[in-house]
Amino acid sequence: MKTFKSVFEQYDWNTIQSKIYQTTSKEVEASLSKSKRNLDDFLVLISPAAQPYLEQMAQECHELTKKRFGKTIQMYAPMYLSNECQNICTYCGFSLDNKIKRKTLTAEEITLEVEALKTAGFDHVLLVTGEANYTVNIHYFLKAIEQIKNDFSIISVEVQPLSQEEYEQLHEAGVYSVLVYQETYHQEVYKQYHTKGKKSNFNFRLETPDRIGTAGIHKIGMGVLLGLEDWRTDSFFNALHLDYLQKTYWRTKYSVSFPRLRPAEGVIEPNFIMDDKDLTQLICAYRLWNEDIEISLSTRESEKFRNNIIPIGITSMSAGSKTNPGGYVVDPQSLEQFEISDERSAAEIAKLISSVGYEAVWKDWDRNYF
Repeated sequence: MKTFKSVFEQYDWNTIQSKIYQTTSKEVEASLSKSKRNLDDFLVLISPAAQPYLEQMAQECHELTKKRFGKTIQMYAPMYLSNECQNICTYCGFSLDNKIKRKTLTAEEITLEVEALKTAGFDHVLLVTGEANYTVNIHYFLKAIEQIKNDFSIISVEVQPLSQEEYEQLHEAGVYSVLVYQETYHQEVYKQYHTKGKKSNFNFRLETPDRIGTAGIHKIGMGVLLGLEDWRTDSFFNALHLDYLQKTYWRTKYSVSFPRLRPAEGVIEPNFIMDDKDLTQLICAYRLWNEDIEISLSTRESEKFRNNIIPIGITSMSAGSKTNPGGYVVDPQSLEQFEISDERSAAEIAKLISSVGYEAVWKDWDRNYF
């Protein structure tokens, strides 16, 4: 079966990086003048040469998002089920070599966490775990999903890469979307960050979205961990991946997220700094390139940034997030995967969204219709 790997191997990191940094203002103006844009235009719009045009980009981004998605923001919350992990990743608080207390939620503890999220108003939950195949595996996921499926209209998962058969089981169980991040598309640098465990297999992770798409999952979430490598080059490869997926699994919906490296237990400092202006440019470039893609922003980002970015291009936001297993009720002191920046409650975020003329949407999907 053909996978994205065959496309990826046709591109060279250094060549793409050079094209990005050699882009001229004339090329930027040509891309901005188009009504429909391709990957070459995306490359141009993430270049340093495009930064002086950010205001123009933001205005068009706002109009395109409003036309396609209306003035709505989808609300969701992550629920961390476990911090057990068999990988050593130098940027993650759950890394195997961090001497921390490990915890995996029991069925009773999951119930308590669910009650807290439902009380806050959430109807979309994102189940997150470390990558511990012996304990937090497909059997654990299926039990958890069966337990909570009547509590949430949308269940998404962000767990270790699985087999196609396992993704088919998740689909059958009612999972709406699967998020999987390549972290970085720089293959040599990837090895330096992932030194032990199944995650060190670059190609297995690279081909994961193909298995998800083949399994028929409704939506696939993509992204890179901003800070590991040059954000512009990494983002081009993420867009290349999305472009391939949309053409191959055209029935599937897609979203992109922008996790910037945040402080956590035992993690490295970012190798590449991405400031708020850079992130705004990247969000705008994605929207100007692809009107249909959903754009999500988590509580990794600051209050100020999240306040200002709402009218530009975001379609979904998390709120009141806890990034540790049991963080809402069961065990608030357990180790976080990373520190959040925006600590406001779901109610406060919903009020903020309303204050800028948008609607916080808690439910827009019901599996009974499909």
